[in-house]
Amino acid sequence: MVVRMAKREEEMKEIRAKTTEELNEEVIDLKGELFMLRLQKSARNEFKSSEFGRMRKRIARMLTVKREREIEEGINKRLSRQLDKKWKKSIVVRPPPSLRKKQEEQKAAEAEKST
Repeated sequence: MVVRMAKREEEMKEIRAKTTEELNEEVIDLKGELFMLRLQKSARNEFKSSEFGRMRKRIARMLTVKREREIEEGINKRLSRQLDKKWKKSIVVRPPPSLRKKQEEQKAAEAEKST
């Protein structure tokens, strides 16, 4: 129990050290990974079910830190929601990191075959 709490505190220190832009980017990536996990589950592929909770909690922690920073700046709840809507509309859809890595591996394999 104590070890888990220490890991959580260490993770929170790591999250707080990041800039708001880095947090936003990582939230987008984690949400993409969560989507990929849901696809694997629906396709009945092998996956770790514990990853769902881990990713959701990490996203929640990042959003909590983001909100803490907004409170420090004096941004009220209504303005925060408006800013969040604008941020969500500005997101450029891109594949999650795990899918990008697979695509790069496939391109490398194809390049090796063609040479």
